[in-house]
Amino acid sequence: MARRLSHPDPQEVSLAEVLSALGDPVRLRIMAVLADRREHVRGDFEVDVGPSTLSHHMKTLREAGLTYHRMDGTRCFVSLRDEALERFPSVLNSVLEACTTQS
Repeated sequence: MARRLSHPDPQEVSLAEVLSALGDPVRLRIMAVLADRREHVRGDFEVDVGPSTLSHHMKTLREAGLTYHRMDGTRCFVSLRDEALERFPSVLNSVLEACTTQS
């Protein structure tokens, strides 16, 4: 049976939690990759951190309601959560635009 990761209800995520999750350069680089609105695997994220630290950053983004993680066997596919973009559209669109222009 596939492992399921928990994702918060978008209506329960505060703007402070979202901004806190986005307040790290590694997480901003992750968001820049996800800005194309497609699913990505761990190898798509070129960040200078170890696997456990990358997992921590991914968990932080997921728990802030920004990303959706889908397990398929041993692989985890990550994408932006549409619900997060709908909840804080001006904030997240600005962040994503800034991330992609600075990459």
